[in-house]
Amino acid sequence: MGRFLTRLATACALLGAAPAYAQHSGHSMPMTAPPPASGMDTMRSTGMGAANPHAGHGAAPAQVPAAPAPADPHAGHQAMPMMSGQSMPHTGHTPPATQADPHAAHAMGSGTPMSGMQAGHAMSDPSPSVPEAPPPAAATSGPRHAADTVFDPQTMAGARETLRTEQGGLTAYKIMADRLEYRARDGRDGYLWDGQGWYGGDIDKLWIKTEGEGTVGSKLEDAEIQALWSRAITPWFDFQAGGRQDYRPDGPDRSYLVLGLQGLAPYFFELDTAAFVSQKGDVTARIEAEYDQLITQKLILQPRAEIELAAQDVPELGIGAGLSTFEAGLRLRYEFVPDFAPYIGVEYERKVGKTGRYARDEGEDAGSTSFLVGLRMWF
Repeated sequence: MGRFLTRLATACALLGAAPAYAQHSGHSMPMTAPPPASGMDTMRSTGMGAANPHAGHGAAPAQVPAAPAPADPHAGHQAMPMMSGQSMPHTGHTPPATQADPHAAHAMGSGTPMSGMQAGHAMSDPSPSVPEAPPPAAATSGPRHAADTVFDPQTMAGARETLRTEQGGLTAYKIMADRLEYRARDGRDGYLWDGQGWYGGDIDKLWIKTEGEGTVGSKLEDAEIQALWSRAITPWFDFQAGGRQDYRPDGPDRSYLVLGLQGLAPYFFELDTAAFVSQKGDVTARIEAEYDQLITQKLILQPRAEIELAAQDVPELGIGAGLSTFEAGLRLRYEFVPDFAPYIGVEYERKVGKTGRYARDEGEDAGSTSFLVGLRMWF
């Protein structure tokens, strides 16, 4: 009996422990993710979350699922190239339409790259050949005076003669004081004049030239005057021929035959050259050159040079053979009007060779520097 009771008690104990074993079987498995918050709230509201029935069990910590990535609004769209005039459906921005090429369809040059506005434009040949051919024969086959075929030939001949006389044969004149100056120098201030005038037409003229110098308070040293026939031999130069007469208060006078050229050389140098043959047979020459450098339209700087040559010695005139004298000067003038221009300047003059020796024998200086104040005018 006792054994029976013992076995019965054991059986009862086993029956009581069976549900608990079944309830915790499999608790060694990791815990699954907790239910969503809404489910937790439901559990709290129903009292299911008040006590953890698995507290104290060695369950693995719960794994928190990663937050889902924000949904891509463009997911599932294929990238499409932007086309002219289309708008982006997901941004609401409309890209500017592509402008049309203004040079589209222009002929493009090949080979040489072009830049600027001409790029792509068809260019014409920059150096077209100029046709070279003599004038047609019909151009010179007509009458010499075509107006004679329309009007009375005698009337037209009189009109042409009147035009030639009044226009083509015009005569004019000019009188110029090129240098009219006072010379301040060491103890012997002096003066000088150099003038010329002409009268005539385009081809032939009568030229008168004169120059002289002296010392202030003393007698005139020397003076000369020339009368020349001048004929244009080129558009730039005149040939001149005539006579020259010198006057010296303290020396012999001389008369000369004059042959010369006067005109405008290239680069606008004014030249006046002449050879002189005296009644004694003495041959001398003179070359003058000057240049007008415009600083402004009214302020003009004029360099000037002059040399004198002699073919032989002329002791009575104090002239030695060869280069006898030279002058170099610089004048700055202001033209209030073209025909009235005062100036200032400086000039150096020197007698060389035998001419210098003759000057020293007379008690003169062979060289001197003068400061100038003068006037240039013409009418």
